[in-house]
Amino acid sequence: MVKVFGGESWVYLAHESQLPQPNAFVSVRMGLRPVLVTRDRHGGLHAIFNRCAHRAATVCREESGTAKSFQCPYHGWTFKNNGELVGVPWPQGYGEMDRAEFGLTRVTRVESYRGFVFGTMNADAPSVEEWLGHARPWLDHWLDRAPEGEVLLGSAAYRMGFRGNWKLAYDNAGDGYHPSFSHRSLLEMASRMGESKDMSYFGRTPDDGPMVSYSLGNGHSVIDQRPAHGDEPGSFWRNQRPQPGREFFEESIRAEHGDDADRLLDLAIGAQINLSIFPNLLIIGNQIQVIEPLAVDRTQLTWHATRIGGVPDEVSILRMRTQEDFPAFGEPDDQANFEEAQRGLAAPEAEWILMNRGLDVTEWQSLVDGVIVTAVTDELHMRSYYDEWLRRMREEVR
Repeated sequence: MVKVFGGESWVYLAHESQLPQPNAFVSVRMGLRPVLVTRDRHGGLHAIFNRCAHRAATVCREESGTAKSFQCPYHGWTFKNNGELVGVPWPQGYGEMDRAEFGLTRVTRVESYRGFVFGTMNADAPSVEEWLGHARPWLDHWLDRAPEGEVLLGSAAYRMGFRGNWKLAYDNAGDGYHPSFSHRSLLEMASRMGESKDMSYFGRTPDDGPMVSYSLGNGHSVIDQRPAHGDEPGSFWRNQRPQPGREFFEESIRAEHGDDADRLLDLAIGAQINLSIFPNLLIIGNQIQVIEPLAVDRTQLTWHATRIGGVPDEVSILRMRTQEDFPAFGEPDDQANFEEAQRGLAAPEAEWILMNRGLDVTEWQSLVDGVIVTAVTDELHMRSYYDEWLRRMREEVR
């Protein structure tokens, strides 16, 4: 929690659309640190510890809202939304007190990349753009699917907790080996309404297909499922699992928009990439998932649905219906596996686990534009991000 979530790494905190106006705030975590991401009255972004400088009680107990200042409910110390201390009841009891020394602790650096707000406690860390590195074009691709290049988060989120270590979720996000087994019930349920399509290609010897995984450096990785769908307009839509009621909206969109209908319907479907940005940000389909450690064996996963501008209302409705699908029907499978893995890891006599799939299969790997391309079931993404984790734990400077 100190060396990874408080070291050189940039940690994802929030999205700017969650702070739509001056004096807005959202309560998040940076590892175990309670943090408030705020906009001041001029629109500037800040990230401050939600921890009173007096006795450490949180100064804000709301998830989000607007506030020009925060008053600690314990002893009434008051702070501006940029962290500055502005009020201490009966200050004479402290003698000569310099208020400038007792503001809320600030996250050392805060930077935003196209709406994604990151923070780091390291003043010497590289810029966010440098840190994203080869992951940046993938994030750009995800954002640029929106006709106006803007993605907005909803006001609520879908939260699930599991009894396991946070790294288990990061392991799984880039794992193309598990879907046909772990998500068998999801695929069988979908097949009752016709061909299950989406994700079913993981069960047909996936390494013989067109999907690949990329190790992007800095602990980042991505699974590219797009080749399994094809690149012609409407291919994403045609490969989506059946959904109740979608026929009505499809007919409406085709009747209203004619030749442009396939492009619009594709926007209702996820981007077909799983982008993992070390240490806590996952882009899955159309959704943003945040890994939030709570303890060594407890983790919360928060799913944020997204919407985009420049599309008809019917597309927005279909997009939301699609985003209900996997968190409700697929993520419980994964979390059950995380908990059972945590149980199994407690056996001290069987210390080691295997993450060496693809390690000696050189024909599966190639180097393209500085990134390593591998088979979709390869475990290189795990080895790469644990290498980054180990570098942080050793406090090595590159």
